Amino acid sequence: MPETTTATEHLANGTAVRVTQKHRFGTDAMLLSAFCGVHRDWSACDLGSGCGIIPLRWHDMGHRGRAVGVELSPEGAQLLREAAEELGHITSVCADLRTLQLEGNFDVVSCNPPYFTGGFRSQKPGRSEARHEVTCTVADVANTAARLLKDGGRLCLCNRPERLCDCMAAARLAGLEPKRLRFVRQRADLTETPWLFLLDCRKAGKPGLHLLPDLVVEDETGGFSAEILQIYGKKEAL
Repeated sequence: MPETTTATEHLANGTAVRVTQKHRFGTDAMLLSAFCGVHRDWSACDLGSGCGIIPLRWHDMGHRGRAVGVELSPEGAQLLREAAEELGHITSVCADLRTLQLEGNFDVVSCNPPYFTGGFRSQKPGRSEARHEVTCTVADVANTAARLLKDGGRLCLCNRPERLCDCMAAARLAGLEPKRLRFVRQRADLTETPWLFLLDCRKAGKPGLHLLPDLVVEDETGGFSAEILQIYGKKEAL
């Protein structure tokens, strides 16, 4: 796809997602949207929303409460604005999450943040900001979520396993207690390192972390596992 071309993809129940080469979505966003467990009437906010895949995925799963997608890039914010135009309950906000002025009291805040703090940085426009902590850090995400959430509200995020300590420490410092943790691995082979984790933190929550069973992407035949197919809303191989 040429970088400036806009295309439309459809989720399992028909919800349209507007994407470009710069603003697309991957497996991690799909897994995070499901992990959030958003109820139909909850008030929900997605930080660093890109093309808006997470609030749109919530809609596709039946969410009809207030939903806000916050995105720094005007292009990304516009993609969500176009996709949500006729849905009624999703708002696209173009803003820096670090200085975000938004009425809070949300039930859940999600974020698929930049994963890396160092190493090679892409020279492609927007690529470095999406993958590296250039415009925000995990601490920025936690602090903003703490401002937006009501007591008992949840911050759900995903990241690479090597960033787990950073994420938990930042959450606790912001008053968000880690409550659920799930690792994602490509295969059931326990000799392979998980490539992602999903973390649920509660505002003003009591200490006590529940470790969930690993989410396995592939089954024993090399195809997608039954749980992955369920998350994608598919009855057979992708």
